[in-house]
Amino acid sequence: MKRYGAVIGVRPEAIEEYKEFHSAVWPEVLDRIRRCNIRNYSIFLKDDLLFGYFEYHGTDFQADLAKMAADPKTQAWWKIMEPMQRPLESRASGEWWASMEEVFHLD
Repeated sequence: MKRYGAVIGVRPEAIEEYKEFHSAVWPEVLDRIRRCNIRNYSIFLKDDLLFGYFEYHGTDFQADLAKMAADPKTQAWWKIMEPMQRPLESRASGEWWASMEEVFHLD
């Protein structure tokens, strides 16, 4: 299992809508996340920043991400979410959410 953290901005005028959508995530999207070996997934909000955390339990992260990206229902969900988000300028090339470095963990 590998832990992942990522951060992205959320447009202040979209915060309530973003929270509303995430109070009832589409079941097909949740199923795809699980089928892509992602567990213990949380998104936290502070001011206009979203922090995402999840644990990956598979063996080929890139392949699972590609399966998720190819899923039509997930694509439809992302099409709604992306205009609400504001990617960080410091993100790596090709990233939407900026990956974070884990500097401490305690089980």
